[in-house]
Amino acid sequence: MGFVVTEDVLESDPHFYLGCTDCHAGDASKEKQEDAHKGLIARPSDDPEASCGQCHEETAKTYTLSLHYTAAGMKHGVMPRFDDKGAELFKDKVFEQSCRSCHASCGDCHVKSPDVSGISTGLLDGHRFVKKAEDKTCAMCHGGRVYPEFTGEYGGTPDVHYRKGMTCIDCHTGDQFHGDGTAYTSRKQVADKPSCTDCHDLAKLGKDATKETHATHADTVSCSACHTASAYRQCNSCHLGGGAVSNPAIVLGHSPRTPGQLTTLRLIPTQRETFKPAGISMTNFDSLPNYWDTVPHNIAKRTDRTRDCNTCHQEGLYYLEEAKLPKGGSTKNLELVP
Repeated sequence: MGFVVTEDVLESDPHFYLGCTDCHAGDASKEKQEDAHKGLIARPSDDPEASCGQCHEETAKTYTLSLHYTAAGMKHGVMPRFDDKGAELFKDKVFEQSCRSCHASCGDCHVKSPDVSGISTGLLDGHRFVKKAEDKTCAMCHGGRVYPEFTGEYGGTPDVHYRKGMTCIDCHTGDQFHGDGTAYTSRKQVADKPSCTDCHDLAKLGKDATKETHATHADTVSCSACHTASAYRQCNSCHLGGGAVSNPAIVLGHSPRTPGQLTTLRLIPTQRETFKPAGISMTNFDSLPNYWDTVPHNIAKRTDRTRDCNTCHQEGLYYLEEAKLPKGGSTKNLELVP
């Protein structure tokens, strides 16, 4: 046996009731490798319905519409900045050639960690199919911001849920990963996405004063605005063509998606000429801000905002300020300043 598919894997993993060619094609009757590998499919689950769908028909069908597979959030998130011509150019010259390469196939989570900028940690456990391996799968794609904030590797406070032994899939369930059969254009549209109140009943939490505080702020302040433990990653030069640089900070401002709510914001440093090398002009650049509401994954029960009301109500310590907005940024940013 080879070092990738060993006898114990064949005996213990039910996926190997199928032969190699059932998923990878090729010709098992040939002796020479070059003959046997003709027509080989290196990544069978890039087409989930034709591969995994042989046994997992319903899951494969919904997954092809999921955001992890379509990467539609990347496409539709920036679309309002373009006119009709720019939108078509973006879809053909940028999204399909670049952003779309980040889509995740079934195998990226269950067999081999995904390639990010050509780097992969390889097979998760030989060629054994695994149910979950967050540190090798979630962390590869979401390791720029979410995972290192969650674990404290970015240098801040590890998330309280991580310290209690929870992992990604405790909140982000398999049903959410695999999709519900709806082709969403943004994760914000997903009805059953994780919510703090799925586990934390605000009407029953803590002392009477705590309950009153939660009730007072329920409609005007997001949970993360108060419970983000420490500075999180603000992307300062991604998408600008000069390498990625980030700085840690907590930024509070008006939510661009939930009117009347104060929340944590993250800088997305798109510039007016970001897509100029592709011949695309963002004629509607000012239709979107450079800051978006975010939920940093470094939550704590007690922070300086939960201990002292003056942190926000007197000092405005972390508030977004007009003077600190990125130069040449969208005029829409001004609407987010408290």
